[in-house]
Order: sequence, then structure tokens, then C-alpha cells
Amino acid sequence: MNKRTALVTGANRGIGKEIARQLADAGLIVHVGSRDPVDGQRAVDELGENARLLVLDVTNVADADSEAAERIGALDVLINNAGIMTDTAPPTESDVESFRRTYEANVFGVVAVTNAFLPALRRSASPRIVNISSGLASLAWSTARFPADGASAAYRTSKAAVNALTVLYAQALAGEGFKVNALGPGPRATAMNSFVGGDPAEAAAGAVRLALLPEDGPTGSLVAWDGSPIPW
Repeated sequence: MNKRTALVTGANRGIGKEIARQLADAGLIVHVGSRDPVDGQRAVDELGENARLLVLDVTNVADADSEAAERIGALDVLINNAGIMTDTAPPTESDVESFRRTYEANVFGVVAVTNAFLPALRRSASPRIVNISSGLASLAWSTARFPADGASAAYRTSKAAVNALTVLYAQALAGEGFKVNALGPGPRATAMNSFVGGDPAEAAAGAVRLALLPEDGPTGSLVAWDGSPIPW
């Protein structure tokens, strides 16, 4: 029998690697998306027989990636995890180039990868897309819960855009059986967060739950790692 398949972008380290590990442990064939082939192969070797390397730069999705999608065949799960934080500046102290670099990876990369692999996802009986977002992108929390300093403007607004894309993809693909959701993983001990925070595996478990949703599961939602809703 053919196993279910998944693609996780930015899966050579951090939360992405833990997502790949848990999906592989669940029996899926996991394509480990990594911009760096050496780092990616190292992760594949660690993750075991269900892991496959897919060299993928989300800021430069080209014909080769469409060809990779064709080789994969049916793709059941896409997790858009790859992302960057260029600085922690408020908008008053940031520059346009910082926003451009951030949006190129965090927003345009999501669109490019999702659209490149849509044909493969459409071959699945139960396609699932999970976009890794952030509670920092919640406008409700930004005005009522977080410090009012406008910090990390490029990153936070990029993830707010990811939230909007999640809703719009969910609406556009609802008639085809897709479930498209976003996850706020919370602060985790990863390179992006200077290795301060909780266990990345805990956040990964939340992403895996969304990746393996049953047919009556939600779509177009933004939830925290524990499944609780995050306000837009």
C-alpha cells in the first residue's frame, strides 16, 4: 500500500524538523524541505527511513520544484514552516529592505510553494495545508496583550498576512476537500528565538494534529499549539 506523504518546508532544524520527525513516526513519507542540501541530508539521516530530502528554497521556487511535485505524485500534507525574522525593530526604525526580505520568505514563499504543489495535493483524498504563523501576528493580542512597542514589525505583519492567506486558501479550496489552517507555536527554543522558550516538539505536535485532521475538522482557523483559538 502507498503511504501517505507530507512536505515540510524548513525542516532541517527547529520546529520544522520536529514536525517532520513526528509525521515520519506516524508512518508518513516525509519530504524534508531544506534550502541547504548538507543540512537537509543530515536531518534526513537522523529522521530515518521515512524521510526524503527535497532541496527547496521558498524564496526561489522554480520549474524544478514543479517537477519535484510531479515526482512526488500525490501529496497529502503540506506544512509551510520555513520563515525568517530579520530584526526586532518597530516600523519607525526598520527599513523597507528588511520588510522585503521577510515578506519574500514568510509570505511570498507560502504562496509560491502552495501553488507549486497544489496539483500534487489535489491528487490526495484528504489534502491538508498547515501554515506556521505566530501569536505575535494577532491584531487582537497586539492591542490588548502584548507590550505596545511595535517591535518586530516586519515579522509580525508578515505572519498577519499568512493568517489572511490561510483564510483565503481555505475558502478557495473548500469545495475540493482541503483543510487549511494556521498554527501559532508559541515561543520555542529554536535558532530564531535564540534558543529561549519551550520544547519545539510540543509545538510540532500541534502542527501534526492539524496535518492529520479528520474530515469533520476545521478549516480557515488560527490555533495555538494546544488547540485553543487565537484571535485574529
